[in-house]
Amino acid sequence: MSRYAQSSRGVVTSPHFLATAAGQAVLAAGGNAIEAALAVGSTLSVVYPHMNSLGGDGFWLLCDKSGTLTGLDGAGPAGQAYTPDFYAGQGLNTIPARGPHAANTVAGLVSVWGAAHTFSRTHWGGRLSWQDVFEPARGHAEDGFACSASQGDFLTQKWAELGGFQTLTGIYAPDGRPTPAGAVFRQPQLAESLRLLQRDGAEGFYRGELGRRVAQGLADAGSLLSAEDLAAFNCRKVDPISVRYRNGLAVNMPPPTQGLASLLILGQLDHFYLARHSHLSADYVHLVVEATKQAFRLRDRHVADPDHVAAPVAELLSPAATADLADAIDVTRAAPWGRGVGPADTVWFGVVDAKGRAVSAIQSIYHEYGSGVVAGETGIIWQNRGASFSLDPRHVNVLKPGKRPFHTLNPAMYLENGRPRLVYGTMGGDGQPQTQAAVATRALDYRLPLPEVLDSPRWLLGRTWGQSSDSLKLEGRFAPAVFDELARRGHEVERVDDYAQMMGHAGVIRVLDDGTCEAASDPRSDGAAAGA
Repeated sequence: MSRYAQSSRGVVTSPHFLATAAGQAVLAAGGNAIEAALAVGSTLSVVYPHMNSLGGDGFWLLCDKSGTLTGLDGAGPAGQAYTPDFYAGQGLNTIPARGPHAANTVAGLVSVWGAAHTFSRTHWGGRLSWQDVFEPARGHAEDGFACSASQGDFLTQKWAELGGFQTLTGIYAPDGRPTPAGAVFRQPQLAESLRLLQRDGAEGFYRGELGRRVAQGLADAGSLLSAEDLAAFNCRKVDPISVRYRNGLAVNMPPPTQGLASLLILGQLDHFYLARHSHLSADYVHLVVEATKQAFRLRDRHVADPDHVAAPVAELLSPAATADLADAIDVTRAAPWGRGVGPADTVWFGVVDAKGRAVSAIQSIYHEYGSGVVAGETGIIWQNRGASFSLDPRHVNVLKPGKRPFHTLNPAMYLENGRPRLVYGTMGGDGQPQTQAAVATRALDYRLPLPEVLDSPRWLLGRTWGQSSDSLKLEGRFAPAVFDELARRGHEVERVDDYAQMMGHAGVIRVLDDGTCEAASDPRSDGAAAGA
């Protein structure tokens, strides 16, 4: 499959070619964007298991052809048994990044899938059955697929953290070594879980046979997350948030996601004429990085579970507020920078169908291979998203039973004249808002061809998966003068690979004036784009 596609009957892009193929088949059969996205998302949970799973969270942004927006929030809350006092009693002042007590939050993704399928039927005329959209995923789990290089690479890199979890290594490194790239990889336990999911629907994951198996598996591993915690969960339908950008509206998800940060960056950049600078110049990178610093400071101050902390989203995204932030940027000098949030292993994918309806979706287990805990014999890796909670009672993201953690996940869209124009996103923790800004500005301000939008060299301020430094990292394809000039302005610059995995696996769809869609996938991923 190709990394670029164009079609008048809809397109799909994802970070794995098998998932893209599953979505393409649904579109070709006359399915809508939600139905195709369900096939893509479920397949990704099988073929990219180190980055997402049925045991993770997800957020979907839906937009119909008239511009009506709907958000599906699958942020799972902390279990009722998990409190700061519990961890203090274990002699801990931070939540472990791995292990059973990192598996401390409900996985919300499957509930998002269920809500999306219902929405497809009630609002978008969907006709495909729940069983049908999950069949490609179940087939890949049962029959096997060629293992990606990154699956084994990340387990090798993190073996010191993950090698002791026998339920994990028994699946992903059965002979003591990670499955090599290209080898046929089968997941019979996960195939059985997907069969149960097909039979019982999303309800079964939380309040049925599969949910009981999951809860028992987690308990056997030592997690205190209970069947009651699962049974109490349903994803939420939320109103997306937005900010004006150029001639349209940039849209994202509200807290507890960092969608606010992504929009704050664009809100500031809207006050600059970016196209006067080359998109490969130090001036361009400096402006986006400085806007990012200010957006992250506000994010870290305000974004948490809105049931516990109400962020002033409308005020922060107002034209006056973003203008003040833009005015505070010194175009000649880098502002001080502290530490970022850190890693997040994630998959983003997008679909636009023949009627112009769009889905921007993201799903994750937080760190690579999540908590390292597989829920018994279900084959389901459980996330460690709850490791991002603080145990400091003064912190905005302090752990409380039933509270949802701060999420780096945020799927994006851009609307013009009330209709989807860009559908885009990426994986990568702190890198998500930064790569989103690169994609949006290169597509909108510079009007680059979509393959060039994703191929162009990128940067990352702060940490992401596999990295611990908080420097400004630039891919080596930037000109030497760019490194020199950014260093002269006070940035701590670090050169990384020409196509660095840490820059995320981005994707983008653009809807042209005549309704034709084009899509591209990131050359840093195993992905593909396809048209119906």
